[in-house]
Amino acid sequence: MKRLFAAFYWLFRGIQVYALVGKSGTGKSFRARLVMEKYSVDLLIDDGLLIHEQKIIAGKSAKREKAYLAAVRTALFAERDHCREVRHAIERVRFKRILVIGTSERMIHKICRALKLPEPKKIITIEDVATSDEIETAINHRLSHGRHVIPVPSVEVKRNYPRIMADSFKLILERGIGAFSRRKAYEKTVVRPEFAKKGSITISEAALTQMVMHCVDEFVPGIKIQRMSFRVDARGYHIDLHVQVPYRLQLSGSIYDLQQYVVEHIEKFTGIMIHELNIVIDNVVGSNYNEKQQKSAQRRSGGRA
Repeated sequence: MKRLFAAFYWLFRGIQVYALVGKSGTGKSFRARLVMEKYSVDLLIDDGLLIHEQKIIAGKSAKREKAYLAAVRTALFAERDHCREVRHAIERVRFKRILVIGTSERMIHKICRALKLPEPKKIITIEDVATSDEIETAINHRLSHGRHVIPVPSVEVKRNYPRIMADSFKLILERGIGAFSRRKAYEKTVVRPEFAKKGSITISEAALTQMVMHCVDEFVPGIKIQRMSFRVDARGYHIDLHVQVPYRLQLSGSIYDLQQYVVEHIEKFTGIMIHELNIVIDNVVGSNYNEKQQKSAQRRSGGRA
């Protein structure tokens, strides 16, 4: 009901959401202003910050977090107080269009849901606004220097996050032709996040397996995990989960709900992105399955308990 009310509220105000999507380090924040100028966008959401007219008006930067996973949670507005602060600030500002930056379309949709914004009207990819050479250069610079861009003047970063301040530069945009052209300068700030100074943090397969097992046991007692496999790419984690289920379990509802439950809880408590969770039902057993197993084991052992 709240989601429906929010949808009508933004529709009544005529609000439109635009999205800029690209892998980490491809130069999204650097080119955010170009996209905003092109589509006449007023507000920007980037890495946990709400930015209006080159000023930080709400939120906190994911780049000030000391751990990478905490930075992901901040960028997704997973913390209640942080999310509420930004949501209320959005409601107070007069605007028509807002740009949301994310590493995937799924991340964009999660941010929109958290902030109760409408679904994006248009999704722009980094490849739409940058050449392959520019993207490759940005990635190499990120890997070699560990530096990120915040699309606000350095004075804003110094006031809010002085410890991560590294450098600044100006971007000149020109609109119009000849005598009717107009130039405008936008300052951007280069920062070195806390989490980039201490190496990386990853989750081992053993730890992720334990979390998935706990979620399954907590949600539907009786489902047994047979095996799991994982792989990771730029979109997030891909998990294949093979299970054994009780005979009378309502598969159509319970398995789907289990899939949603595992994904939401893993993402909420770890900050990692799960791109897909495939649940494979290997076999179905009756309620007296364990009893038969015990009797069979006793016969094989000569009747010994």
